[in-house]
Amino acid sequence: MLSSITPLGERGRQQRWAVTVGAYVVGSALGGAALGAALGALGASVLDRFEGARTPALALVGALALVGLLVDLAAARSRTFRLPGPHRQVNEHWLDDYRGWVYGAGFGLQLGTGVVTIVTGSITYVVWLCALLSGSALGGLVVGVVFGLVRALPILLVGRVHDPATLRRFMGTLQQGFTPARVAALAAQGSMVLVVGVLLAGGS
Repeated sequence: MLSSITPLGERGRQQRWAVTVGAYVVGSALGGAALGAALGALGASVLDRFEGARTPALALVGALALVGLLVDLAAARSRTFRLPGPHRQVNEHWLDDYRGWVYGAGFGLQLGTGVVTIVTGSITYVVWLCALLSGSALGGLVVGVVFGLVRALPILLVGRVHDPATLRRFMGTLQQGFTPARVAALAAQGSMVLVVGVLLAGGS
């Protein structure tokens, strides 16, 4: 995605990069918001049947984060093992068939949910569990909007890619940064597990 929607690529397709990216970011936020609000509303109907469900809910988040962390570590060491989820990516033929704001918004809506394309990290499932356990459509919406925006904003990194040489340098830098970024994500998820454990221990 980052290599496709650049000022260089949009100029070649006679589209405006700012318009495409604006539609992409808004679409991603809306996609996350829609899924988050739906899960939050579902969670409200489920959690209303249980009293004092806060501790079990927190434990469930911690358990999924821990299991997901172990799965992510196993996937990082294997070329064949991967997280469960869809095997599809966004349809890049849209780049040739539609206007920039259309494919920008369409890609954003799909990627903003995080679960209709390939899921690269278990934290995605943890986020949506948090939306569900928020117990309200508003709480789930907030979780979803934040997720959608965080997922979309990296596209701003390609804002200075106006020629092939810059694109090659950028993709090389991106490739070099993949492993550190993955380690940072795993460390953050591990920290989340620890925080949940401390909270559970303090509440017992």
